[in-house]
Amino acid sequence: MDLPAVIRVALRALARNKMRTALTMLGIIIGVGAVICTVAIGEGASNQVQEQLRNLGDNIVFVAAGSVSQRGVRMGSSATKTLTLADAKAILQQVPMVSRVSPGVGAQVQVIYGNQNWNTRVRGASPEYLEIRRWPVANGGSFSQHEVDAAANVCLIGQTVVENLFGSEDPVSKTVRIQNLPFRVIGVLASRGQSPFGQDEDDTIIMPFTTVQKKIAGIDWINFIMCSAISADAIHPAEQQIAGLLRQRHRLRADEDDDFIIRSPTDLANVQAQAGRIMTLLLASIASVSLLVGGIGIMNIMLVSVTERTREIGVRMAVGATEQDVQMQFLSEAMVLSLLGGSAGVLLGIAASVGVSSMLQWPTSVPPQAIVIAVLFSAGVGIFFGYYPARKAARLDPIEALRYE
Repeated sequence: MDLPAVIRVALRALARNKMRTALTMLGIIIGVGAVICTVAIGEGASNQVQEQLRNLGDNIVFVAAGSVSQRGVRMGSSATKTLTLADAKAILQQVPMVSRVSPGVGAQVQVIYGNQNWNTRVRGASPEYLEIRRWPVANGGSFSQHEVDAAANVCLIGQTVVENLFGSEDPVSKTVRIQNLPFRVIGVLASRGQSPFGQDEDDTIIMPFTTVQKKIAGIDWINFIMCSAISADAIHPAEQQIAGLLRQRHRLRADEDDDFIIRSPTDLANVQAQAGRIMTLLLASIASVSLLVGGIGIMNIMLVSVTERTREIGVRMAVGATEQDVQMQFLSEAMVLSLLGGSAGVLLGIAASVGVSSMLQWPTSVPPQAIVIAVLFSAGVGIFFGYYPARKAARLDPIEALRYE
């Protein structure tokens, strides 16, 4: 018996009891649909984390001023004044794993434009900062190294600041006041939304770090150094090299704590991504239990079918069908049953993932490999749970089968 003939016979046999066939397929449909939907939700969350990772910047290594202890009293992070512009230059020159560096100074300020005002973060940086953060300018331009050297009163503003100060007005070339000093807006940053740490990244102002040092914060040291490693694999070696260099430059003894903090934002994002993958795997494993239940249902129905069709099996054997033909017939019925259920389950899973995305505003993405795996797995369920009934049918004694009533 050739394969097309086997499939036709299987479909005719399943069509005899449409309701029973549909109910048997239901377990496979629900199982495959649940797995597809779960994987789609997990994949969507993973894609969102990866997008956040890309938004964080170009292989960032963040160096910040550390805590200091005076007479047993720990002053907390960013309390030291030992991080300097010379440290940033030394990192760029002496750490081969680092490709770009931007010294930085931060402060909280009140910004005024006309009769509007807004409290926001101001971040002083070098022109390399936007390259390291992969942060494009949506309107206008950025400042240059010449303006950094001159401590120019220029700034870039985020979308949240634009909305609260300017509304629908174009802010480029307008003048805002910060601590009674005029600053010319030379550009508007592209919207970044919320960071993985829950901060509004668009609620910020960026200007030359020398301007913040001299005219806003009134300091001669820097608060942080934003570094870009040459690759993702170079992040941890770069952290170790930077730590060794700064300890040497700050003349710290072996028993002294670091007076700086080094961290990579990608570490936390990677942990979140890994937790999401584990959760997706756990939920998919739970959902796959219904596939097992569906497989047991297939075995049960196939055993009933063998019993009901014992006389038919005897007739087939009497006219020349071999044990292999009979086994293939019943095994193909189980496979067709599971494949039909798996295909319907894929459609159900895709529809459910779209529904979840639209109703709950959760990102979902159905990877093609998940569909292929689900269909293959459902076929495997049919073969596994259909083998025993098919084998039982093939081993029937033709004479006893013909006598069966």
